Amino acid sequence: MTRRFTKTFTAAPEHIDELGHVNNSVWVQWIQNLATAHWEAVAAAEHREQFFWVVTRHEIDYRGNIAEGEIATGETWIPGEPRGAQSVRHVEFTDADGKTLVSAQTTWAMLDKQSQRLARVRREVIAPFLES
Repeated sequence: MTRRFTKTFTAAPEHIDELGHVNNSVWVQWIQNLATAHWEAVAAAEHREQFFWVVTRHEIDYRGNIAEGEIATGETWIPGEPRGAQSVRHVEFTDADGKTLVSAQTTWAMLDKQSQRLARVRREVIAPFLES
């Protein structure tokens, strides 16, 4: 099992497209915001100071949507061990009724802030995100 992190997002006027619902590009921004908030909330201070993450792949399924003023709850988790410098993250957004709106699997690479080079994800960095 993994530790899950949640955050809510409210659809503002600037998030709405010509179809009257949240634009797909906004969902991508929310995925990144959710992942970043998870890192900021859980990672040790020294790891936040030493490393940062960049997305290398998004795989997104759009299953529903929300309109202006509606709320989506984002939930994210890391399902398993990293591979080298990369870690897979799962994301799911649900509406007020619990219906899945968007689900994604994203791959992130960890970089050393000073060198801006890939850094192997060490056990002590990922451990707070995984249940023992």
